[in-house]
Amino acid sequence: MSTDDKTYDLLSIGAHPDDIEVGTGGVLISLTKRGYHCGIVILTEGEMGTGGDAEIRAAEVKKAAGILGVDIIETFNWGDTRLEDTYDHRLEIARIIRRTKPKILLAPYPHVGHGRRQSHADHVASGLLTINAANLASLKKADLDGDPHLVRRIFHYFLPPRVAPNFVMDITPYFQQWIEALCAHESQFLNPEKEKDYIDSITSMARAFGLQAGCRYGQGFYATEPILVQDMMTLVEDSTS
Repeated sequence: MSTDDKTYDLLSIGAHPDDIEVGTGGVLISLTKRGYHCGIVILTEGEMGTGGDAEIRAAEVKKAAGILGVDIIETFNWGDTRLEDTYDHRLEIARIIRRTKPKILLAPYPHVGHGRRQSHADHVASGLLTINAANLASLKKADLDGDPHLVRRIFHYFLPPRVAPNFVMDITPYFQQWIEALCAHESQFLNPEKEKDYIDSITSMARAFGLQAGCRYGQGFYATEPILVQDMMTLVEDSTS
């Protein structure tokens, strides 16, 4: 089955070629191992990154996707550092949503100013773009082919320091595989020209989320709408049982 005629349980959307792995990679591994269909959509080619170029980064995305077990639905060239939430861009993402019919979307947290100590401008734009595209995909009169599709939930990653996650996914069993997926982006995370140890920083963030929630390694998400729980006791069940 090609990705053109396949429906998905979840789509993870990122501005740059490694965003999805950093913010949602462990969760994607968890879901695919449990039989869910997950796809990724990348909005720029990451050509402004310190390491690599568009061609190198595209190859790294393909390698990482194989490790994660996800399909690459689309990679757009909408301009690294120049990404905008435009109507035409919304339509493109809405077309993908209608075609793939995901229940859940993951996207960067958009409700923050951009800047080095807040969020990359492309991350903000990709979060806003995802929200607005999901709305368009659900409208009967939108200028789109296919039947309207209502995404059930949008969860945000890349939370700024002042925003605490309102739920954390335990990725401890998949930690090593997640690190392998991150390392597939050699130009970014294993580049000897870079002084910072990015893998260590990303690992520390996962450890911090895990400590908050009571596991070793976690990935944090923010839901703008309350999460409905049918059985409160499921919130305290031992995840290893």
